[in-house]
Amino acid sequence: MNLMRFEEDPHLGVITTAPVVAGAPILMISHDADDGGWQFLCGSTTDPGDGRIVHLEEIIAMDPTVEEVADLPLGWVAFRSKVGGAWTREPQ
Repeated sequence: MNLMRFEEDPHLGVITTAPVVAGAPILMISHDADDGGWQFLCGSTTDPGDGRIVHLEEIIAMDPTVEEVADLPLGWVAFRSKVGGAWTREPQ
């Protein structure tokens, strides 16, 4: 039974960064309009070499508060200034 708030399969590959994998906070989430993909970013790097693909369930395990934006519409982003801060949502 899937208890996650996300509708997607917990094993879905999502985009993140090497700093997030190493423990940096997730401060921006994108739900891409073109392919429905998710990105969980820290805002500390734009180097494509820092990109990583992990399972959605791994992101949730790292930071369960990302589930607060599981209903983010396609083509929208959510961002915050710190972990535990309020998410701001807006169209991309």
